[in-house]
Amino acid sequence: MAFSDQLLEEGTDIWQAQYDHPFVTELAAGTLDEEAFRFWVEQDYRYLLDYARTFAIAGTKARLEEHMAGLLGVSHTILGFEMDLHREFAAGYGLTPADLEAVEKAPTCEAYTNFLVRTAYDRPLPVIAAAIYPCGKGYLDVAANAAALAVEDHQYTSWIEKYTSDEFHEAVDWMTELVDEMAEVHPGYHDEMEQAFLTSARLEHAFWGMCYEQETWETAK
Repeated sequence: MAFSDQLLEEGTDIWQAQYDHPFVTELAAGTLDEEAFRFWVEQDYRYLLDYARTFAIAGTKARLEEHMAGLLGVSHTILGFEMDLHREFAAGYGLTPADLEAVEKAPTCEAYTNFLVRTAYDRPLPVIAAAIYPCGKGYLDVAANAAALAVEDHQYTSWIEKYTSDEFHEAVDWMTELVDEMAEVHPGYHDEMEQAFLTSARLEHAFWGMCYEQETWETAK
């Protein structure tokens, strides 16, 4: 079994919790409250800036040219392809890119991005690869599940289509290959890779709840 599959097996309960989360099920049905979705747009925009930064930092630690090119390429894809979706949705709410950049991170978003960036700075590439995997793979799987649940087109159909697109599949496939290669070359990091993966996966699940509840620093007390 590939190491990436082992990680997903360990995270089975977390993945199922994501599929069952009301933010995800209501998004699939097209009934998600627009304010909750706007909160996701704002917070995920801020998250993605640090997610892209994490890939860029990882790229500076890569020793092989192909890894460096891949990591920096994904960072560029996030800043362009993925964040364009957020800018499009934001425009529907009358929000500009400057408005998005001025948004304060909610506590869960702050915790997640801090974990990723700290991991990128402090840990070696195998651990970083495991930490960044749950976001890409999680969104691909959640969107595929949402596509299976959706019975007709609605206001969130473009979200589902974006995260099940060929471009997104390709990025996640590359991330999967990186995790498996790192695990094969660096078996001594398996335990730490698993812990990094599970931490990010739990924060992925918490992110849906943060958006659904529109978490603030006051409500997090």
